[in-house]
Amino acid sequence: MNATNILRGRPEPGEFAAYAQPDIDLVDGDDILHALAVQMQETQASLANIDDRRATEFTYAPGKWNLKQVVGHLSDDERIFAYRALCIARKDTLALPGFDEKAYVQFANFENCLFRDLLAELNLVRQSTIALVRGFSAEAWMRSGMVNGYRATARGLIYHVAGHELHHRKILHEKYLTQ
Repeated sequence: MNATNILRGRPEPGEFAAYAQPDIDLVDGDDILHALAVQMQETQASLANIDDRRATEFTYAPGKWNLKQVVGHLSDDERIFAYRALCIARKDTLALPGFDEKAYVQFANFENCLFRDLLAELNLVRQSTIALVRGFSAEAWMRSGMVNGYRATARGLIYHVAGHELHHRKILHEKYLTQ
């Protein structure tokens, strides 16, 4: 059986944080490897023609992140959730901590990076996530552990990655790319 067949099936409530349900509902189908690959292609295509100045300067409201910060946040979040899935898949029994996404963006210095470099980094992070998940066994995929005070499976965390990207892409299209 190949990894795609092993990894089919959507997570159920209790496999991820309750707050993530609306984002996970945005993910089409039950083939997460396919969803992750297609989504990244679509996200990259949506943002490829944004120039560096616009990516640095434009926010849709005071106090909101610029496009560089949003893309950097997507990379950070995906790394953290993939790491959490790795820990759980490998039977690490330690409870995993939360993180302050606003502080991560504040101290990341994304605005001094080239937008094209942030997009390339996001693509590399996604390729790494796909490679990681492709190696999970069916048992590892369904293992669970404690993450930031809630129980999660490796499957739930990876679906969270996909849903989180779609959540932000929806905001990008509604608030950033229509201006």
